[in-house]
Amino acid sequence: MTVKVYERILDLFEAEGIDTIFGIPDPNFVHLFHLADERGWNVVSPHHEESAGFMAEAVSRMTGKAAVCIGTLGPGMANMAGAMMCAKVENSPVIFLGGQRARITEQRVRRGRIQFVKQSGLLEPSVKYAASIEYADQTDEIIREGLRKALTGVPGPVYIEYPSHVIQEELDVAAPLPPHRYRLVGQTAGQDKIDEAAELIRQAKQPVLLVGHGVHTSRAGASVKELADLMACPVVQTSGGTSFIEGLEDRTFPYGFSPSAVEAVVQSDLCLAIGTELGEPVHYGRGRHWLANEAVRKWVLIEQDPTAIGVNRPIDVPLVGDLRAVVPQLSAALKNTPRAATPELARWIEQDATRLAELAESAPSGMSPVHPARLVVEATKDFPADGILVRDGGATTIFGWTYTQCKPHDVVWNQNFGHLGTGLPYAVGASVADGGERPVLLITGDSSFQFQIAELETAARLKLPLVTVVAVDYAWGLEVGVYKRTFGQGSRETAVHWSKETRLDKVAEGFGCYGEYVDTDAEIAPAIKRAFASGKPGVIHVAVDPKANSEEMPSYDEFRTWYAEGMQ
Repeated sequence: MTVKVYERILDLFEAEGIDTIFGIPDPNFVHLFHLADERGWNVVSPHHEESAGFMAEAVSRMTGKAAVCIGTLGPGMANMAGAMMCAKVENSPVIFLGGQRARITEQRVRRGRIQFVKQSGLLEPSVKYAASIEYADQTDEIIREGLRKALTGVPGPVYIEYPSHVIQEELDVAAPLPPHRYRLVGQTAGQDKIDEAAELIRQAKQPVLLVGHGVHTSRAGASVKELADLMACPVVQTSGGTSFIEGLEDRTFPYGFSPSAVEAVVQSDLCLAIGTELGEPVHYGRGRHWLANEAVRKWVLIEQDPTAIGVNRPIDVPLVGDLRAVVPQLSAALKNTPRAATPELARWIEQDATRLAELAESAPSGMSPVHPARLVVEATKDFPADGILVRDGGATTIFGWTYTQCKPHDVVWNQNFGHLGTGLPYAVGASVADGGERPVLLITGDSSFQFQIAELETAARLKLPLVTVVAVDYAWGLEVGVYKRTFGQGSRETAVHWSKETRLDKVAEGFGCYGEYVDTDAEIAPAIKRAFASGKPGVIHVAVDPKANSEEMPSYDEFRTWYAEGMQ
């Protein structure tokens, strides 16, 4: 068949099950955007290219597939660079397509060229693969190589650009190949290693499942649930893997922040780690809480990238492959020999439930402005498990780790890179991926929210069921705390405060959203309910106590151990 290059690009993405694209159309891309819309794709144009990248990343997390966004040449790709770096650190397979001027422009000896910079060399360090479609008949090989790189080993972003003269050229090509014909799909582990791991699990008296971010982004919850049932052991969440697997909510405990998790780790004689890099937030699996029992504890790691085995700590049995394929292999090996439940499991479940209830009870109430711990409790206490919870912010997220009362199956936040301002674009992208069916709750700080606040209009235009609860202290709350700890109470806090005339609920109304101002805790849950009932995206401006926000962050000492050089 004869097709234009832009048509072929869409064909190749459709073969991967991709049907959503984010970006701001410019002359290089209008034909591609127009055709994608005709084909029934979700075509979303945000207000900033960085938001487009974050939205695409959220789609990838919610679908387990690669996602696509587009940036115009020059400034568009400059705007997208932050999202590119974020996707690299968050291990998100996002395909960034960039426009470029015709190559003759690049090769001319000229000064003062308009909207032009050599992009590929600038962006290459932030991606797994960077390439340019210089000739029309390279389209298949470069797009496929981009997808291959993005989805093989540790997932990550790629950058592909094409000069403006290439996009309209014609190709005579066959139908696109299915993914399994040109890249490794569903890689399994060797049966010898599966048998070895299964035997270690059978022999273990106190195993734990350490579940990370990759379980959520690969959409492997159901198969991990089957394995967890056969192991009959506690599930310990990494700080990045905070989505709760359906059916495992009661025995899933956050590492470092739950006494049940700490006890389970300390007493464990085997750890099966799935979908995690074993990075700083879990002390590389060998420091802090892991020190006890280190001499006897066995480690089984399911990891797609063979070069990652043994990097952060020794591994007894590596299971190299796609966790979506390897976890069912391990379950099959254990099917006829399920373990009896760990004796302490029932007590840990009760202990953790008591912990959450006590936190809800003890979070300071009756204050105006609201205590940030109480904000989190009130905002999350009625949120359903099938909703999508999005986090953003510094101090606000730290309060959220401890005080969140709900256990949603989809939690999206920027854990590894710590990029503020991702929350609203993530929420929009997650809702687009979900088809706007489930409620989306974003809990964020005012500093983070204002990074990409223009995307409220995008949410309103798409009529998304999205409510944002903003903890407003009119400051960079985390940084205020740093000033206080560094220089003492009463010291000058430079460049971290702004006008208390700011009203984010009024800004939301200006974008066509529902807005409400709250300064007492009793009003928070009803305001959220009214926002969801309005049929519009909503913003609840919650005035929080600035002193508590900067000085009373819970588990802050635990959080600091992630960064303390030499302590791990």
